[in-house]
Order: sequence, then C-alpha cells, then structure tokens
Amino acid sequence: MIRQATAHDEAQIRECAGQAYARYVPLIGRKPAPMVADFATQIAAGDVFVATDDADRVQGFIVFHAAEGHILLENVAVFPWATGSGIGKELINFCERTAQARGFGAVHLYTNELMTANLSIYPKLGYAEVARRTEDGFNRVYFEKLLS
Repeated sequence: MIRQATAHDEAQIRECAGQAYARYVPLIGRKPAPMVADFATQIAAGDVFVATDDADRVQGFIVFHAAEGHILLENVAVFPWATGSGIGKELINFCERTAQARGFGAVHLYTNELMTANLSIYPKLGYAEVARRTEDGFNRVYFEKLLS
C-alpha cells in the first residue's frame, strides 16, 4: 500500500534513507543529499509518501512535488531488506500517476553520477538523460520522462 507519510513515519523514513544510501558515502566522500534531507518539512508539506506492508511497516518512501510545469521526484528509497520486490518501481509509478492526475506532462529527477545503478535503472523506466551538472558539490545527472 502507498499512503501519504505522517509525522509518525519520520523516524522510519530517515532510517530507510540512511540504510539505502549508506553504500554511497564512501564513493561520494560524504552523505548524499537524500540522507540529510529535512524530512519533517517535506512530510508537513505533503510531499512524502510511504510504501507499507500489511502491518503498516514502512518498506520504502518517495518525495516529490510540483515544480515549474512538471513534478520533481526528489528522492526514492527502499530498505535494503525490501529491495528487489518492486517497491521502488511501484513508488515511481505512483509518482507518475499522481503527476498525470494533477495535470503535469512530465516527471523530472536527478541522481548522483556515482550512483551507477540508477543511471541504468531510470532509462529502463522510460526516463531520458537531459543534463549533467555540479550542484552543491555533487555531480548530478538529470532525467525527464514525458507522460502521455
């Protein structure tokens, strides 16, 4: 099930981000931006959704919001123990359906260029690379998916 996150979910979301992104700290040389996000503010803004199991235990989460003419998918993470079960793909599909329901024709996202698995996953989901640039000391790769 995917539902909007509440303040009660923040600790699990933070733990999920910590576990999901920990492997990238040595590669990047510091915590990637999703590990230090202000989840409380994002949850309060209604930008965070969680995928839960039957016991309402968080398995993963996604953060997205409206930007200039599109939805910006800021963060998607799944607990390592739940990877490979399709939860990440479900969360991204949820973001895309929400974007369409809100009248947006595209979803944009970015990832760190050192997160090489992401560089192959997003194109398989229909995302096209549109830019590369350095921001906040991170080398980022930008993707876009046009929705029909």
